[in-house]
Amino acid sequence: MESRILYVRLPCNPIFPIGVVYLADHVHKQFPTVQQRIFDLGTVPPLDYASALDDCIDEFQPSLIVFSWRDIQIYAPVGGRGGNPLQYTFEFFYSLNPIVKLRGAFGLTRIATGYYGELWRNLGLIKRGTKRAKRYQPAAKVVVGGGAVSVFYEQLGKSLPKGSIVSVGEGEALLERIVRGESLAQERCYIVGETSPRDRLIHEVPAAIEKTACNYSYIETIWAEFDYYLEAEDFYVGVQTKRGCPHNCCYCIYTVIEGKQVRINPSDEVVAEMRQLYDRGIRNFWFTDAQLIPARKYMDDVVELLQKVLDAGMKDIHWAAYIRADNLTPHLCDLMVKTGMNYFEIGITSGSQELVRKMRMGYNLRTVLQNCRDLKTAGFNDLVSVNYSFNVIDETFDTIRQTIAYHRELESILGADKVEPAIFFIGLQPHTHLEEYAFKNDILRPGYDPMNVKPWTVHKLLWNPQPLGSFFGNVCLEAWRRNPNDFGREVMNILEERLGRADLEEALSAPIEQKSKELLLSV
Repeated sequence: MESRILYVRLPCNPIFPIGVVYLADHVHKQFPTVQQRIFDLGTVPPLDYASALDDCIDEFQPSLIVFSWRDIQIYAPVGGRGGNPLQYTFEFFYSLNPIVKLRGAFGLTRIATGYYGELWRNLGLIKRGTKRAKRYQPAAKVVVGGGAVSVFYEQLGKSLPKGSIVSVGEGEALLERIVRGESLAQERCYIVGETSPRDRLIHEVPAAIEKTACNYSYIETIWAEFDYYLEAEDFYVGVQTKRGCPHNCCYCIYTVIEGKQVRINPSDEVVAEMRQLYDRGIRNFWFTDAQLIPARKYMDDVVELLQKVLDAGMKDIHWAAYIRADNLTPHLCDLMVKTGMNYFEIGITSGSQELVRKMRMGYNLRTVLQNCRDLKTAGFNDLVSVNYSFNVIDETFDTIRQTIAYHRELESILGADKVEPAIFFIGLQPHTHLEEYAFKNDILRPGYDPMNVKPWTVHKLLWNPQPLGSFFGNVCLEAWRRNPNDFGREVMNILEERLGRADLEEALSAPIEQKSKELLLSV
C-alpha cells in the first residue's frame, strides 16, 4: 500500500508550524506520489482536540503519523499556563510575606497542574492517534519529534506507545528512510520498546541536506488550516535561512540539537520562498535561525540575502530575528533598515565582558555597542529586546554594576524607550555545559528527571543559586510590586538604586585569567 503521511502538530501557542511544513515539503520533493496531510491542533478549540484528531485519521487513514511536539519546559519570565511561572516561583521561595508566599504556592500549583495536564494530554493524543490509525492500517508507524522531544527524548520514551520512533533533531533524513523501508540504525532516533537511545545521541551530527524554497502551492493543498496564519496582518511567518550554530554558550541547547556545522540555505531559494508568502499577503517574516548571523564568516551570506530581498521588490515588508549584534557592518546595518527590520533580539546574557567570556559566548560587547551605533545611524528606530540572565556563574555585585552600565549605554544609543531588557533566569537544560557544571558541583545528580516540576527540583533547574539568589529574588519581587507591566526596566532601575553603576570601560574590559574554574568543561 502506498505511503500516506499525516503530520499532527500537537497543541501549542499559535506559532507558524514551520517544522512540519518543511518536512512535508521535503518528502514531497523526494517522493512526489506519497499522499500527505498536515493537521494543526494549534488551530482547534481545546475541547475538540480528540474528536478532531479522530475525524482526521478516519478520513485520511495514514500509514505513518508524524507528531510534532514543540513545547514542554515552563521556565519563562512571561505569562502562560495560567500565570507567570517566574513570578510565582520567586514569591514562593523568596517572599517574607506569608500571604504573598501562599499566593506563589497556589500559582505554582496551578501552573504545575497545567504543565502535567498538557503533558498527559499530548501523550494521550499520541496514544489515541496511534490506536486509531492501526484500525485502518495495522502496520501504521508513528514518529514523535519536535523541539520538546529533542530535549527530553530520554524521558519521553518511557511514556510513548511501544514501537514509536522517537526522532531527535531534524527529521528529513529519517522520514526518507522510513518511506523507503530502510534501516534506521544510523539515524538520530530510537524505537520505543525495541532499541535504546545511543549514548550522546543528541550530539550526533545532523544530515547535510540542502534546503530549497518551500513549495507553498503544494503545502496549501495538504493543509486546510493554512489560511489561519494568513488572516492576521500582524502575524510573523517563519522562514529559515540556515541551520546550526557554531557557538558553545554554556546553557544553550540549539547548538546541540542543530549541530555546530552551519548549513546555509541558498539565498535565491530563501527569497523565492518569501515571495510565495508575500504573494499570499504575508508582510511580516521571522527568520527562524538559531542566530541570523552566527559568526563573522556568515556576514556576506546575509548581505547577499538582504540585497536579493531588496532587488525582489518586497519593499513593504517587516522582518525580525535573533541576531548576534557583534557581527554587523555599516553596510549590513543599512540593508537591514532598507529591507524592513523592525525588531530584533540579542541574547548577550550579561553586560560584563568578564562573564560573557566565562559563559563561552564569544561576544565582544564593545563591538555590539559600535554596531548598535551603526544601526541607529542607518535609521533603525524600532524595538530591540536585550536578554539578560542574572546570577550566572561567578556573578558578583561588581558584574551587576557593569551590566547596568552597559544597558544604560545601549539606551543612550538606541533610545531608552526602544531597548527592552528581558530578564531571564536560565532554565537548566539537559545536554548542555551548564548541566555538566551542575553535576560536577553536586547541584544535580546524574539520573535526575528534568521534566519534574516539584518545588525542590524547580529551585535547582531555574538557575538562581545562592549567595545572590535571595538578593535577586527580592529585587524581582519589588519590581513586580512597583511596575508589573514593565518588569524588565523596573528590575534595572532597582538594581541601579541599590548597587549603583560601574564605569562603562570596566564592563567592556575582561582581563585574561589563568585557566580556572569550573566552566572550562569538555565538549
